[in-house]
Amino acid sequence: VQLQASGGGLVQAGGSLRLSCAASGRPVSRLVIAWFRQAQGQEREFVAAFKSYPSYADSVKGRFTISRDSAENTVYLQMNSLKPEDTAVYYCAAGTGVILSSIGNGAAYNYWGQGTLVTVSS
Repeated sequence: VQLQASGGGLVQAGGSLRLSCAASGRPVSRLVIAWFRQAQGQEREFVAAFKSYPSYADSVKGRFTISRDSAENTVYLQMNSLKPEDTAVYYCAAGTGVILSSIGNGAAYNYWGQGTLVTVSS
């Protein structure tokens, strides 16, 4: 499985961005795909994932939406009401057999895409 993340950029606080994670090698419907992020000097943290249904970190609930397009074999992360603290490199990850209790654990994912930088200015 290969993952290609895109869509990052510079946006003002309150703005929106949509990240894309294009998968190849396996249908996204047979993968659990997640987004993680890592801010400079901080540890990587879980953002959102799509298994049977979406899961979100508390910090992004109500602002971010993860969705899956099987025809495009792509998972999207729509990010609205962005805040400066959302600034980070965002990574998409995919796994097979990820159980719900591990969905926020990066170690549960087998495949990682390259990061895409999101910068939110105040």
